[in-house]
Amino acid sequence: MTSSLAPWLAIAGLGAFHGLNPAMGWLFAVALGMHRKSRATVFASLGPIILGHALAVAAVLAAVLAFGIVIDHGRLGPLAGAVLIGWAAWHLAYGHRRRVRIGMQTGFLGLAIWSLLMASAHGAGLMLLPVVMPLCLSGTPAAGITAQASIGTAFAALGVHTGAMLAVIAAISVLVYEWLGLEFLRRSWINLDYLWSAALVASGALLVVW
Repeated sequence: MTSSLAPWLAIAGLGAFHGLNPAMGWLFAVALGMHRKSRATVFASLGPIILGHALAVAAVLAAVLAFGIVIDHGRLGPLAGAVLIGWAAWHLAYGHRRRVRIGMQTGFLGLAIWSLLMASAHGAGLMLLPVVMPLCLSGTPAAGITAQASIGTAFAALGVHTGAMLAVIAAISVLVYEWLGLEFLRRSWINLDYLWSAALVASGALLVVW
């Protein structure tokens, strides 16, 4: 039971980690709510932010499933790992200079597009691969051996990841908007860029040795 739950707990944990990162959306939701002086705006912003993030992750999972049909799984893991490590190096060196800019007057469609681009640029979907690939592409009972089973598992993983992220991002948004305010970021918030890049490297290393 513990071993069968471990991948799903890891997927949920990565969702929580993504939700914790202000670059994934809660910071913009709070800033937008403060700019418009509306608590409702904070909550309404979470939908497009989560949707954009989910689309970015879904695109990566779909690509992996497609490649898994035509590429030997023993080669696909190291290849994906090398891409992840390279992505981490790029993000660490240049990611902070390539921020996706969006104004406070944006609508919810623009917010969803911004979230999709931010999640893609940060490699959010790639970070899930060490956990999702064994579930979707192996022949174990947990994954199944048919394409239909792999797609179903990928959708389930996306749902667990997105749900965990939504829970964390909503909790942080309420906490910051109602009590902390944005000033606390200048005093006590750590720089997550290094932690995020380290997580990408660790994910890539797992895929290389998988």
